[in-house]
Amino acid sequence: MNDITQGPALLELVVKGAEGQLASVTADKGYDSTAFVAQIEAAGAKAVVPQLGTRRGPRPVDWAHYKNRNLVERFFARLKQFRRIATRYDKLSARFTSFIHMAAAYIWLA
Repeated sequence: MNDITQGPALLELVVKGAEGQLASVTADKGYDSTAFVAQIEAAGAKAVVPQLGTRRGPRPVDWAHYKNRNLVERFFARLKQFRRIATRYDKLSARFTSFIHMAAAYIWLA
């Protein structure tokens, strides 16, 4: 199943949690959908989604902002190096969350 099928529902949850203070949404080319970009803009945020090669009409993309997405991707890759997080060893959410916090602090200090 494609990720774009879950994108609108995820965006609704994020908008509710952000209480309307959403500045931008950064996503990869898999989320390049006219309906999804319109939903982002309707939420009052800027869509930073590059276009697929098959799109006819060009849409401006803030490439300087999009490059920051790489930092997030690399952080999640570093988190997944901890086997306990990658395999979801802890079944209780409190323990899992606390280990993510500890691993994030370790990555930040290293």
